[in-house]
Amino acid sequence: MPQLLDSKTTLILGVANKWSIAWAIAQAFHREGAKIILTYLGDRQKTTVEELASEVGGAELIACDVTSDAEIDAMAAYLQDRGVKLDAVVHSVAFANREDLSRPFVETSRTGFALAHDVSAYSLVAVSRAMSPLMKEGGSIMTLSYLGAVRVVENYNVMGVAKAALEACVRYLASDLGAQNIRVNAISAGPIKTTSARGIRDFSKVLDGVAAVAPLKRNTDPAEVADTAVFLASSLGRGVTGNVIYVDAGFQVMGLKATT
Repeated sequence: MPQLLDSKTTLILGVANKWSIAWAIAQAFHREGAKIILTYLGDRQKTTVEELASEVGGAELIACDVTSDAEIDAMAAYLQDRGVKLDAVVHSVAFANREDLSRPFVETSRTGFALAHDVSAYSLVAVSRAMSPLMKEGGSIMTLSYLGAVRVVENYNVMGVAKAALEACVRYLASDLGAQNIRVNAISAGPIKTTSARGIRDFSKVLDGVAAVAPLKRNTDPAEVADTAVFLASSLGRGVTGNVIYVDAGFQVMGLKATT
């Protein structure tokens, strides 16, 4: 059976541990024949990512703090010097201070607001600017979003606003980079038990609520998100750009249920 990403090289940012959505994407890309480059943040995370890298063909590791233009540019220069041609970039990076997720949005601090947007939204712009010159034959850039970008999700707070900015960045980047045959999209995944999701108060109630209301009557499997990422990175997604694709068991289509 032909592999959809055979001979393609992909940079994946955001693998923190085996529960990361980015890790599910890395596994799917490896299954489809892609050569994978993973980033990590700090020595502690490096140890974990090194262990995971051995499971996806010994993926190369590069240190990168997405809040540092110098580190992003250094990564681009390193890849350029080695003659790497990128075919896809997966941006699965987001962060907000726990205290800004645990109190009402109106109480969000100025520094917390700026941090959430820097890490969760602007980093896509910075990474796209640095990596697009390495996508010499075009390719696919994708990021991960969530329904909280377009609807109020209790306790998601500043992260929802940052995701809204992220989705706007997708559209503007798609417009800027389309002439280079670089497609930019977002996958809006349903709630998934990741380490970062544990920082959202009452997250288990979100999971239960979504499973009860979604048309498919269940939560999202990370492998479903990963397979959508494969589609976007492959030639099958060659006409798709500037979009937010929902992979959430259909939850986003539902409104209020009638009460009796």
